[in-house]
Amino acid sequence: MAFQNQQATVYNDTVVRQFAIMTVVWGVVGMLVGVIVASQLAWPELNFGIPFLTYGRLRPLHTNAVIFAFGGSGLFATAYYIVQRTCQVRLFGDKLAAFTFWGWQLVILLAAISLPLGFTTGKEYAELEWPIDILITLVWVAFAVVFFGTIGTRKVKHIYVANWFLGAMIIAVALLHLVNSAAVPAGWMKSYSVYAGVQDAMIQWWYGHNAVGFFLTAGFLGMMYYFMPKAAGRPVYSYRLSIVHFWALIFTYMWAGPHHLHYTALPDWTQSVGMLFSLILLAPSWGGMINGIMTLSGAWHKLRDDPVLRFLIVSLSFYGMSTFEGPMMSIKTVNALSHYTDWTVGHVHSGALGWVGLVTMGSMYYLIPRLFGQKQMYSAKAVEVHFWMATIGIVLYIAAMWIAGVMQGLMWRSINADGTLTYTFVESVKASYPFYVIRVLGGLLYLGGMVVMLWNSLKTATNGRANDVSIPAVAAHA
Repeated sequence: MAFQNQQATVYNDTVVRQFAIMTVVWGVVGMLVGVIVASQLAWPELNFGIPFLTYGRLRPLHTNAVIFAFGGSGLFATAYYIVQRTCQVRLFGDKLAAFTFWGWQLVILLAAISLPLGFTTGKEYAELEWPIDILITLVWVAFAVVFFGTIGTRKVKHIYVANWFLGAMIIAVALLHLVNSAAVPAGWMKSYSVYAGVQDAMIQWWYGHNAVGFFLTAGFLGMMYYFMPKAAGRPVYSYRLSIVHFWALIFTYMWAGPHHLHYTALPDWTQSVGMLFSLILLAPSWGGMINGIMTLSGAWHKLRDDPVLRFLIVSLSFYGMSTFEGPMMSIKTVNALSHYTDWTVGHVHSGALGWVGLVTMGSMYYLIPRLFGQKQMYSAKAVEVHFWMATIGIVLYIAAMWIAGVMQGLMWRSINADGTLTYTFVESVKASYPFYVIRVLGGLLYLGGMVVMLWNSLKTATNGRANDVSIPAVAAHA
C-alpha cells in the first residue's frame, strides 16, 4: 500500500475570530435597542421627544441589529469555521474573506446611522435603502465565492450536511434579497419598489418569511448540525434524517410566506396555499429538532456540567416549540384571533431569542476558547449565569406576550348583544400594560446575559493567543 504525504493546512481563523467577537458585541447592541423600544411601549415618554429615538425609527434598528448584525456575524463566523474543518482546507480567498468582514460591519454601521435618521423602504427586514442594498449584494457575493470556493477545493469527497444548510442559506438569501429589494432610485436615500399593491405585499412576505426560513433557520441549523455533535462528543443521531430534513425544509419553506397576509387583499387561494405549506412545514422542522436532541442519546449526563450543551439543547427545544406554533398560527381560524396581536411578537421572539439566540451563544462559547488557544471560557460560572439569565428572560418575555396577545384578540372580537363592540381599542392597550412591563423585565435579563457573555469573551480573548490552527500533514492513500 503506497502512501503520499499531503501538505499541512493552516486554517484562516483570523476572520472567524473577528466575526465571533463582533457577534457578541452586536448581540449586546441589538438587545439594548430592543429593551429601549420595549420600554417605550410601556412608557412612551422615553423617546424624550427626539425624532431619532422614536419607536418607529428604533424598532427597525433593533430587528436589523439582532438579525443581521448579531445573527449575521454569527453565521459568517460559524460558516467559515465549519467549512474549513469539514473540507480540511483553508478558506478560499483570504482577501475576499476579509472584505466580507469589513463590508458587513460597514453595512451594519450604515444601518445604525440611516434608520434613526428615518431613511427606510418600509419593508420588513429589508428597510435599508438602495445604496446599502448594493453593498449587501457585493458582500454576499463575496461570501458565496469564499464558501463555495472552499467546498470546491476540499480535500475530502463528502460534503457534510452542515454545509448543505449553510450553502442553501447563501443561495436563497441572495435570491430573496435581489428580488424583494428591486427598486427605482429617486435620490441617494430614497427609492420606490418596482412592484405595486398586493404584488408588493406578496413579494415582501415571500422575502420576509424566507428570511426567517433560510437566514434564521437553515443557517442556524447548519450551526446545530456541527456544534451539537461536537459538544456532545457523539455522531449525528441519523445522518439519513438530516438529508431528508434538508430537502423537505428548503422545498417547503419557499411557499409559506402568504400566511402573513391572511384576511387581506391577497387572493384567498394564495392565502390557503401559504397555510397548507406552513402546516406541512411542521414535519421537516420537527424532524430536525428530534435529530438534534437524539444526538445526545447516551450523553445526557453531560448536561449536568456542560453549559454549552445546555444552550444548544434548550435552543432546539425552542426551535421545536416555535415551529409548532408557527404552523398553528397560520391556520386561518387561529390567525383570526392572533393576527395583529402581541401573540405574533411572542412567537417571533420564541424563535429569535430561544432558537437563534441560544444556538448562537452555545456555538460562540464552543468557538471562542478554541479560537484563542484556550481550553474553556475564562469563567465557566459566568457561562452558567448567562444560561439561566437568558432562559428565564425568554420565558418571561414570551409568556407575557402570549397572554397579552390572546387577551387582545379576544377583546377585539368581543361584541355586545346589539352587535356593538364590548371594548374600545384603548381599553385593550390599557389591559396590555402589565404584560409590557413584564416584557421589559424579560428583555433586561436577556440583555444582562449578553453583557456577561461580552465580558467573558473579552477576558478569554485577552488571556489567550490568536494563532491560526494548523492541521498536521496526513497520510493519504495513493
